[in-house]
Amino acid sequence: MPIRFHLDEHISAQVAAGLRRRNIDVTTTAEAGLIGASDIAHIEYAASSGRVLVTHDDDFLRLHANGVGHAGIGYCQQRSTSVGEILRRLILIHDLLSPEEMAGKVEFL
Repeated sequence: MPIRFHLDEHISAQVAAGLRRRNIDVTTTAEAGLIGASDIAHIEYAASSGRVLVTHDDDFLRLHANGVGHAGIGYCQQRSTSVGEILRRLILIHDLLSPEEMAGKVEFL
C-alpha cells in the first residue's frame, strides 16, 4: 500500500488538489471534521488511518520528540516553501518511501 497523507488546516488546499490530480490519497482537516481540534486529535486521526500528517505546526515536532506515536510527519516551516515545492516533495515521499519507512519519522519538506 502506498503512503497516504493528511493535511492539517494550515496546508493549502492547492496541495490536496495537486496530490489528487496524481491519484494520491489525501484528506484534509475540514474533510475529517477536525477544524479546531487539538494537535493530539490530528495526530491520532492520521495514525489511526495510516496517514502521514503534513503540517507547518512545530507543535507536532514536540509531540514526536515526546514519543507520541504517528504514521509519519511531513513538516515545513510556514512561508518557507512554495505550494509547488511542497507538492513536489510529497510526491517524492509517496514515490520513494513505504508507509513502514515513514512510520514514526519526520521528513522535513
